[in-house]
Formats: sequence, structure tokens, C-alpha cells
Amino acid sequence: MALLLPFFILLQVLCYVHGYPTGAPTGACEDMMPRHSGVQPQPSPVPYAILTNTRTFQPGQAITVTITGPDYRGVLVEARTFGSTNALGSWQLNPPDTKFLQCSGNPQAAVTHSNTNLKGNTTVYSWLPPDSASPIYFMATVAQQRTIYWVDVRSDTLTRGKSQDLIWMSTDASSGKAEEKPLHVLITCFLMFQVLL
Repeated sequence: MALLLPFFILLQVLCYVHGYPTGAPTGACEDMMPRHSGVQPQPSPVPYAILTNTRTFQPGQAITVTITGPDYRGVLVEARTFGSTNALGSWQLNPPDTKFLQCSGNPQAAVTHSNTNLKGNTTVYSWLPPDSASPIYFMATVAQQRTIYWVDVRSDTLTRGKSQDLIWMSTDASSGKAEEKPLHVLITCFLMFQVLL
């Protein structure tokens, strides 16, 4: 019996030390807390920023989201509107080492890590907005490692914009005619190619 005592103590310690190396649990959808037992989030300043490829959104038009800063191992990212903890929209084409997380009844409402491989500035997320008039923002929890993480990392606010064709731009206000801008065509094709990869 005395030989089993160290085994039971070790088992108790292992049960107490929780981590989620294969992604955030669904219970983290609302408060964005990673549930790392005995570990508190880091205070400000946050070394991460969430950048988007646009300041406006339109239903059906994908938005590119990037988390910039030091490499990280864990992540949970959602889109939200002010005054709500529900995840909005739908994430598309999850990057390597990530997976979708079901939140608010939507199987693609959030993205989380699928392993602890390093992710960084080249990890690009793609999000499709819902049909909503409310301003939205992106919110993330980012973990450099199990014991070092930040919650409430936020992007700038995006507002619903007018439906625009990025290829055609009006250059002559008096005539009302639109001219094709080659640079805009090239940029649009490049962004579409990146989303399809």
C-alpha cells in the first residue's frame, strides 16, 4: 500500500494541472478564459494586436484577420458586437495548426489552436460577416505558452459599409463614368488568391 501512495499523489497533481493543448473548450466561448488551472492572465500592456484588411464589412465578403506580435502557441478568436458575448459570423479556411470551435450554436463561430505548434504573423484567418447593421470587432485570447497568456485582445471596430466593387472606381465625378484601375484589379486578384489557398 505504501508503494501506491506516490502514484496516487502524482495522479492527483496531474488531474489538477489542466491545459488545453488541442484547443479551447466550448466553455471559453463567452468569457474567452483558457481554463488553465491556477494561472491568471497577464496584465497590460498586451504585446499583440489584431489587424484586418478593411475597416468596413459587408455580408458575404470575407475579411482577413491577422494577430501580430510575438509567436504564440494558443489562440481563441471570435467576432463580436458591443454588449454581447455571442460569437458572430463564420470563420473560413482555418489556418494550419488551428480548428473551428462551436460557439453560440454555430460550428464555425470561433477559431482555436489544434496543437501547441508556433503560430505567428503569417497565420491568416478568414471570416465571413453575418447580415448585421451593428458594428463588430474581433476579440482574442492569445497564449505564448500555458502560463503566459492575454485575454481581451481587441481589434479596431468595423462598421457595415456600402456594397462596393473594388475593381471599379469613379474617377470623373462630372461624367459619372467608372474607369477600371489596374492596381485595384491586381490587389483584388491577389487577395482572392490568398483566400483560396
